[in-house]
Amino acid sequence: MIFRKITGICAFAVAAGLIALFPSCSSYVPNNTEVRIHSLSDPDMLNPINYQSADAGYITNILFPALLNIDFADSNKVIPVLAESRPKLEKTNDGHLKISFVIRKEAVWDNGTPVTARDVEFTLKVIKNPKVKNEQNKPYYEFIEDIQIDPSDPKKFTLLCNEVYMLAETSAGDYGLLPEYVYDPKGLMRSFTLPQLNKEKDKLSSDPKINEFANDFNSEKRMREKDYISGCGAYKMVEWTTGQRIVLEKKKDWWGDALKGVNCYFEAYPKKLIYQTINDQTTAIVSLKAGNLDVMYSIKPKDFVDLKASDKIKSTFNLHTPPFLSYYYFGINTKNKKFEDKKTRQALAHLVDIPKMIHTLMYDLATQVTGFIHPSNTRDYEKSIQPYDFDIEKAKALLTEAGWKDSNGDGTLDKMIDGVLTDFTIKFSVNAGNDVRKQAALMFQEEARKVGIKVDVIQQDWSVYLQNQKNHDFEMYFGGWVASPTPNDPKQIYHTESYNGGSNYVGFGNPESDAVIDSLRKELDENKRSAYYKKLQLILHDECSYIYLWAPTERMAINKKFTNAEPSVMRPGFWPCAFQTAK
Repeated sequence: MIFRKITGICAFAVAAGLIALFPSCSSYVPNNTEVRIHSLSDPDMLNPINYQSADAGYITNILFPALLNIDFADSNKVIPVLAESRPKLEKTNDGHLKISFVIRKEAVWDNGTPVTARDVEFTLKVIKNPKVKNEQNKPYYEFIEDIQIDPSDPKKFTLLCNEVYMLAETSAGDYGLLPEYVYDPKGLMRSFTLPQLNKEKDKLSSDPKINEFANDFNSEKRMREKDYISGCGAYKMVEWTTGQRIVLEKKKDWWGDALKGVNCYFEAYPKKLIYQTINDQTTAIVSLKAGNLDVMYSIKPKDFVDLKASDKIKSTFNLHTPPFLSYYYFGINTKNKKFEDKKTRQALAHLVDIPKMIHTLMYDLATQVTGFIHPSNTRDYEKSIQPYDFDIEKAKALLTEAGWKDSNGDGTLDKMIDGVLTDFTIKFSVNAGNDVRKQAALMFQEEARKVGIKVDVIQQDWSVYLQNQKNHDFEMYFGGWVASPTPNDPKQIYHTESYNGGSNYVGFGNPESDAVIDSLRKELDENKRSAYYKKLQLILHDECSYIYLWAPTERMAINKKFTNAEPSVMRPGFWPCAFQTAK
């Protein structure tokens, strides 16, 4: 998948020059290499349509190839994977769009049947099924209205699109294809057309077949049981031991082996990819030093600095710092009445000493940001925005303007909310095992204490932490979004339509911001779209539903025994399928 949505991910545009070399390894032959990759936590699932977490996206990208993907060698380049070539785009006289693909003749499912346009149609039906739990992804495919399959060639098809969309090409090909025989053995979705699923969502929500299919597709077995997870990629999932490991095994006689050398997605050499879950980074570093891990990424900054100082580590591992297209933030629940007034939210922003956090927690391996556009995108990044400076006196003044005072002299600010005197307390959620996030929350806690706000830092298991965000069951949390180099569609995170089921966890949105998002999604001219991006950044900065923190540099270690293991801007920063050991 083109990584626009990991945990509900929006995309950044990437500036020229942020390109990592990824040489071809077509001169090598498959061997029995195992690549042991560290994971901080289990993925939420291995369902390619419903997943939310970044780690799930990295694995499903291997199991479920898409028609198109981003080249790990050149992150500015879209390349065909299941498609023979990039599609043909045609604007119609009525302002609509046609997107035509041809699927590779070599592509087959594990049962030997060919991958055809019917599989594309089925996958799109799954995405658009109103009861399938993929609300965070649906906005990217709203523009696809119907499909026309060539009667003379089942591998040729045209997508009919009801509007021009900025991400038309990538979204039209950016989903892992599903085999109907595995995911819908009863043929339940055959009863519905794409136009029906687009136009009759409310009516179809009560249809028995829609619900029967969705209940099965959303079930636990489709998330993690090996017999119910099947794509046409080079690897299959053969083991998932909760909290310990996920094992992918190379398929024998995979159809893509015949295309070795075409691009990185047809380089599949290791016999096994083993994702080892170690949710304590200190323990993971010990395992890395002991030689029990081959790859570790998103290493804590302090640990990474220490590893760089170790001659022993440098003799065994290559340490890389490729650009990391992501940003981190404090999310504020704007639907909570304590935070309804934007002056309150702005006051909280003045209590966050971001430069100090970058220096003490990130060891200067990060850049402060003021919005959702990555600073490397110099065209779209709004440079006029000044960060909320760390200023306790400004915070106090804004809190007073917002009606907060210590009326009873107990040292905690309070105000009347719905007739009840309410203390200004904040439950601040972080995911367990991430010391940087915990320490950042504790630093905020200390500064908030100085103005009379009591902050309780709550550590939560990753799955609980994610679920609470989706359910809006939080007051503040430390969050992060990861992206691909494709243009950024902010709808899933910042539009009011994305509050229930999408990734607008904080509940932000107003008619002005929605209108800007709607306009930029339909704008194909990059310069005009850039103006919308900048306007949206200004709105978000003023409303302050996010306190934007920093964009980090990736920090990873890869064992030197592997060749063709160069870093990439594409997440997770490497393509493990291409790893090979010297003969």
